Amino acid sequence: MPVLSRLPRTSLAGVSLLLACASKPAEGVGAPAAPATDHRARGHHKHHRFDNAEQWAAQFDNPARDAWQHPEAVVAALALAPDATVADLGAGTGYFAVRLARAVPRGRVYAEDLEPDMVRYLGERATREGLGNLVAVRGEPADPRLPVVVDAAIMVDTYHHVDDPDRFFAALRERLRPDGALVIVDFKKDAPDDAPGPPAAMRIADEVVVARLVALGFTHVRTDRDLLPYQYLVHLRRGP
Repeated sequence: MPVLSRLPRTSLAGVSLLLACASKPAEGVGAPAAPATDHRARGHHKHHRFDNAEQWAAQFDNPARDAWQHPEAVVAALALAPDATVADLGAGTGYFAVRLARAVPRGRVYAEDLEPDMVRYLGERATREGLGNLVAVRGEPADPRLPVVVDAAIMVDTYHHVDDPDRFFAALRERLRPDGALVIVDFKKDAPDDAPGPPAAMRIADEVVVARLVALGFTHVRTDRDLLPYQYLVHLRRGP
């Protein structure tokens, strides 16, 4: 989260979201009183607050998520070198960030999130799990504020949270190496109504994501709609 944070900026939350979330300022929506099976249980608003990391971790890092998120397959699809420098945008509670850190043992992962509590949690989780190559970064709605140029960036379950994609991804582009990779993982517009993640009205079609990012100077490499049951992977590179 999350950022997704986002689960799902999540943590930008996502997820974090995750999942680990790019922009998710307050709009009267608090953390859940108890873990939910997915965002739909609380109403998946664009302006989530993910300010209770321990509570959100129960959702974002729920082992049941593995069945549809397939994190190992997603990390493998990035084809990262062991010494790569990677940004996890909207890292949330670190569902992907810790896996990325283990995938680049000689590299470094910058786990970025907007939420201060998610950033705190990420730093503590890195220490707790002995991941010295995992660095928590607090971003801003229009700038991930990455401290270094990175080889690759991934945003999982968070693109639909970003308020101003033009500004955010323009800033990101300047922190990618000239041929650096960007991968967007988000929910298919035609995913079933009972799928995890946002309601259909909030989902953004992969071709819309591609068109916007190509207009910002990225090059579309491919879109993978078959790897995950409910999500697509849009693969891009920083353009010339």
